[in-house]
Amino acid sequence: MAFDQLSDRLQMALRRMTGKARLTEKDIEEMMREVRLSLLEADVNFKVVKSFTKSVKEQALNEKIFKGLNPSQQVVKIVHEELKALLGGDTSEFAIKTSGKTTVMLTGLQGSGKTTTAGKLASYMRKKHAKKPLLVALDVYRPAAIEQLVTLGKQLDIEVFERGTDVKPEMIAKEALAYANEHPFDFIIFDTAGRLHIDETMMDEIQRIKETIHPDEILLVLDAMTGQDAVSVAEHFHSSLGVSGSIITKLDGDTRGGAALSLRQVTQVPIKFMGLGEKLDDFDVFHPERMASRILGMGDMLTLIDKVTENVDEDDMMNMMEKMMSGKYNYNDFLKQMKMIRRMGSLGGLMKMIPGMGKLTKNANIDDKQLVYIEALIQSMTHKERRNPELLKRSSSRRRRIAQGSGQRVSDVNKLIDNLEQQTQMFKRMSKMDPNQIDPKNPMKNIQQQAPRKQKKGKGKNRGGFRF
Repeated sequence: MAFDQLSDRLQMALRRMTGKARLTEKDIEEMMREVRLSLLEADVNFKVVKSFTKSVKEQALNEKIFKGLNPSQQVVKIVHEELKALLGGDTSEFAIKTSGKTTVMLTGLQGSGKTTTAGKLASYMRKKHAKKPLLVALDVYRPAAIEQLVTLGKQLDIEVFERGTDVKPEMIAKEALAYANEHPFDFIIFDTAGRLHIDETMMDEIQRIKETIHPDEILLVLDAMTGQDAVSVAEHFHSSLGVSGSIITKLDGDTRGGAALSLRQVTQVPIKFMGLGEKLDDFDVFHPERMASRILGMGDMLTLIDKVTENVDEDDMMNMMEKMMSGKYNYNDFLKQMKMIRRMGSLGGLMKMIPGMGKLTKNANIDDKQLVYIEALIQSMTHKERRNPELLKRSSSRRRRIAQGSGQRVSDVNKLIDNLEQQTQMFKRMSKMDPNQIDPKNPMKNIQQQAPRKQKKGKGKNRGGFRF
């Protein structure tokens, strides 16, 4: 993710405060030096860095320690609140009309991901808000952009309005509005043309389109990899058009993330959405508080809960939990679990949302292909073997056949058997736990409490294999 490097540096600086009964001014100075370097290396605007560190330092030196919090915890809380404010404070509302048509104009430089974002936004609005979107192609200078939007429309089963490259963009926009009024579309997205740089011709054209369609939202699409140039671009667009919000794309990439941290503070343009990958459903609302928590390694349970709610049927989940608790969990259930996980996104991304798991998985090689390998192993089993896991434990010939059928090794089959057994035993133990001992705020603690405590001598090394 874009903030990984910054996250590591900030967490390292804050860990130095851990365990101290009181913080001296020297401790605060040393920590703020690390924080300042972390932000500057992440390409955050130097004025923003100066304001941020000054605010954190002043609050930390005031020693306003809340009841129940030690000094180091209080410093983390201060940094979290300031990061949240830096990213925009509260989640920015998006102007969606309850009745009538909502019009959105996407602007930005060429290569920022506008066309793909138009498809993602349309899909998001249909899925989350039950809207019937219409995509409008206004980039008449690049035939490939029109073709790309048409292709996206076909993939998503969303209609695209286009008139080729011989009609002026403002005329296409006007015809699109008339077409939308004749049909039951209630969310219209206008994909405007971009340039390699901001010029007067470009801004004049976008201004004419704006006057034609009177959009409810003008969203600036910015590439997270652009760095400080993204802030400069946002300032130019905002001064010319009055941008209502921005969409940061490629936040899943190996970029420093400074643009996102600087954008709101410098331009006062709120970040409303974020693109998190190449898939058309890798798109979500930007929540400053959740992002601040993820940067500080606190996880993001709210987003994880949202993903589970959206992708996992409640009845299926309850049935699976009952099987787990009763010890009747088998390979068919295991396969269902894997498919649920795949629907929710990348395995590494999901793990980082669980508090404490970011550190545990930092150096682990979490590969989504593991899920494909597991699926191949299970599909190489007979129906009887899937329903009765004990059969594989007793028969080496069955394990060899499954390994050959899936193109894997017998050791991989053994690891799968061990993994299923560990999950079954863990949930059996959890079913016998006293409810008063379960900590709802720390799911990892509950799991760790149930781990087997006895270990044979010489067997302390991790065997490896599939881990979730």
